[in-house]
Amino acid sequence: MIVDDRVLREDFVPSEVVHRHDEVNLLSETLEPLLYDRRPEPAFLFGPTGVGKTCIARYTLAQLREQEPDVRVAYVNCWQEYTRFRVLYGVLSEIGRAIDVHRSTPKDELFGKLADADDNPIVVVLDEVDQLEETAALYDLHRLPHVSVVLIANREEELFAGFDDRVRSRLRAGTRVRLDRYGTDELAAILSNRADEALEPDAVTADQLRRIADAASGDARVGIGILRSAAHRAERRGQGSIDAETVRTAIPDARTAIRRKTIQGLIEDQRVLYDVIAAEGEIEPGDLYAEYERRVDDPKTERTLRNYLTKMVHYDLIEAVGKRRGRTYRVVDEDATIDTDSEGGSDSGVDADELP
Repeated sequence: MIVDDRVLREDFVPSEVVHRHDEVNLLSETLEPLLYDRRPEPAFLFGPTGVGKTCIARYTLAQLREQEPDVRVAYVNCWQEYTRFRVLYGVLSEIGRAIDVHRSTPKDELFGKLADADDNPIVVVLDEVDQLEETAALYDLHRLPHVSVVLIANREEELFAGFDDRVRSRLRAGTRVRLDRYGTDELAAILSNRADEALEPDAVTADQLRRIADAASGDARVGIGILRSAAHRAERRGQGSIDAETVRTAIPDARTAIRRKTIQGLIEDQRVLYDVIAAEGEIEPGDLYAEYERRVDDPKTERTLRNYLTKMVHYDLIEAVGKRRGRTYRVVDEDATIDTDSEGGSDSGVDADELP
């Protein structure tokens, strides 16, 4: 029943991006100076998870490179590459200039290697840029005239609050591309396009796709995960198509599998925070910080911890209950905390390490 499983991955970039034409056009216009050997202003993509920020960036830059193949693109996910060294190394690796770089290579030497790579323009896409522990890498990139940046984050206010003054002043004038949640009809159309490419004809009905879109609440990442889970489950059972019961059971299982994969990708300090919350069931910030500091050797500042918690709320791993002094934190899905270090999971038809 599954013809091309790649299409059911969230990181698959379609040949056409639907329901995001205005946003694609705005980003394209921002990057257009690259076609005339000029440096564009910084571009920001803001919006909640699952609204197509990364897809739009990859799609637009692929279109740009068709017109100007000399432009190099370096994609760095700051969820994992969250220090100055890791960002600079990630960029050098993406453009094939990381030879002879090792852990002890001074950061200024990495910057020098990137400065010397000025034979062609470079567009650096920093996804999850609000995960950066330090903003020195942003200052480095801005200093290089042959480097342009596309920065992807959830909220502008939270992102700029973490910038130091020199970075904030240099990036303030960039273009903002803002994306909202998809409507049910929009997400159903996206899922329909994916199903047409990924599945055999009539493998899933329009009503079932709308049911999936409604359950995903505007989050394409979740919607695609549910469709993929349902397709794998139906194929394993020897079904020629996806039925209503398969969709029903795929919805919670896909959500849990996505959360498990996200938990596995948490950096060490975030994982400690998550584990404390999961163990306590519900906990106040003061108690959470105290237990976190007891468990780690080099604790982060409370401001950094608040940023970590906010990010986990955005990714639907935890929820904040109440406001300010009365706030507490608790996990969204207790099942997602089970066997998070293994490759197993629920009967979702989706391997955790296959999820985006």
